[in-house]
Amino acid sequence: MFDALKVKNDCVAWIRDFFKNNGEGCNAVIGISGGKDSSVVAALCCEALGKDRVIGVLMPCGEQSDIDDAKLLVSCLGIKHYIINIKDAVDGVKNSLPFEMTAQTVTNIPPRIRMTTLYAVAQSHNGRVVNTCNLSEDWVGYSTRYGDSAGDFSPLSNLTVQEVKAIGAVLGLPDRLVNKTPADGLCGKTDEDNLGFTYAVLDRYIRQGVIDNPEIKELIDKKHAQNLFKLRLMPSFEYD
Repeated sequence: MFDALKVKNDCVAWIRDFFKNNGEGCNAVIGISGGKDSSVVAALCCEALGKDRVIGVLMPCGEQSDIDDAKLLVSCLGIKHYIINIKDAVDGVKNSLPFEMTAQTVTNIPPRIRMTTLYAVAQSHNGRVVNTCNLSEDWVGYSTRYGDSAGDFSPLSNLTVQEVKAIGAVLGLPDRLVNKTPADGLCGKTDEDNLGFTYAVLDRYIRQGVIDNPEIKELIDKKHAQNLFKLRLMPSFEYD
């Protein structure tokens, strides 16, 4: 049985220890999407550090249909925030490339520019960038390397989607944020549409090793094997 209150309290203590050892007095800088992961992470950091040391960064790429959810979060938590539109930067990169981009290239440019933006904010505000990925996403590689998969510390990377939602409920976050249908806001599809299975099915397989559909099991196993490189340190040549 997952004890959301205990895990929440343990994670808050872990965040405090991280800052004690890796930048005492520094601020937590978080990309705020308006989804459950950034909402839970922001609330955890507020409890660990105090809201005055948490900075939210909203990064629409042109028009963002659900930006009101991100604004709701920073308002509920009472944290300082910036709204930085990345469209010009994204278009600048895309228009400068002297070749036809693949669809995946187009998809991955905005997350990488968002991470660049977060580090720009952090470096100018004595900050540490918070990674907001969860275990379920990481398990099947549903993140962009050096984009949303980057950061200085990761509170949720060992917690599944269902566990993150449970912590969100314990934190008292609005249900509209905690149970929002996950989507990257870039491709027009939900995460589960892109993956080909639900997070509930994936989480059950991760935690219990149980899955009913052998074809989905094969798909999850394939994605997990293909994307393990994202979770490892960059290989380096060992000089004798």
